[in-house]
Amino acid sequence: MDVALIGTPDHWHAEIAIDAMNAGKDVYVEKPLTYRREEGPRVARAARVNERICQVGLQQRSGPQYIKARDEYVKTGKLGRITYVRSWWHVGVPRPLKPRVREKPSNLDWARYLGQVKWRDWNPAQYFNYRAFLDFGGGKITDLFTHWIDAIHMMMDNDGTLAVMTAGGVYFDFKDGRDSPDTLTITMEYRGPYTATFESAAAPGMPEYGIELCGTEAVLLVTRRRLEYRSYEKGSVPVVEKAPREITIDHVENFLECCRTRKTPNCDAWHGHRSAQVSHLAVQSYVEKRRVKFDPDRELVLAG
Repeated sequence: MDVALIGTPDHWHAEIAIDAMNAGKDVYVEKPLTYRREEGPRVARAARVNERICQVGLQQRSGPQYIKARDEYVKTGKLGRITYVRSWWHVGVPRPLKPRVREKPSNLDWARYLGQVKWRDWNPAQYFNYRAFLDFGGGKITDLFTHWIDAIHMMMDNDGTLAVMTAGGVYFDFKDGRDSPDTLTITMEYRGPYTATFESAAAPGMPEYGIELCGTEAVLLVTRRRLEYRSYEKGSVPVVEKAPREITIDHVENFLECCRTRKTPNCDAWHGHRSAQVSHLAVQSYVEKRRVKFDPDRELVLAG
């Protein structure tokens, strides 16, 4: 076997990726790359030292519409000066957690599964619905937001996060122990300067997902399905282009090509780390109920 595909729950991604690369395997690892911020540099180091390909499953970096947004609209200045980027991913009203089984499977090593997660007795809700519990990751933040902030980093060519603030809560409490917010907004300040936002509401009928880059000359909407350019010039007609196919195919093909050519993949371990890092800061802000200031060069949370 030459390649390891890692699709475990979040808290095992980094350790398995490091072990696989130390064993000489190329790696495709689902997002988020890490469970904790400090794991990111370790994964990137393992890829570099072992000369391994590590592609993180943030497939927007291989999507033609996202690449075109960066190269033909942002870099060329067609949008003017961009100081605000908004994003959203709404998934509707949550439901009570209903595990498929109550009894622990006889072949499940629960202690091994928990790994670095603090010990608790067998809990079917946490096993089958781990994203509802912050002990196992960051819920919507690490599951959905990580995708969008990585795409924003790519299109803006800027991942210099200076501050993160998250507000939200568990507004649909089914008394099943969940503590991952179903409703949230995240605001980030970047060098450049620009501000980025993300929102996810627990409400029906909301627009599903998208990223909007707001410039002084035009606005650009990018989703996994299309790109839409709207100039502020009077009488201008919006330019709409549909995505040619599912972008995950492009991302997997890029990974396989890099396994053959040894080129750096579109979303290598460093990019995956920098985007997961912002998600971890957003979780920290949510838990601590404060604005988290950050030094993106030293990768340190600042006091105050």
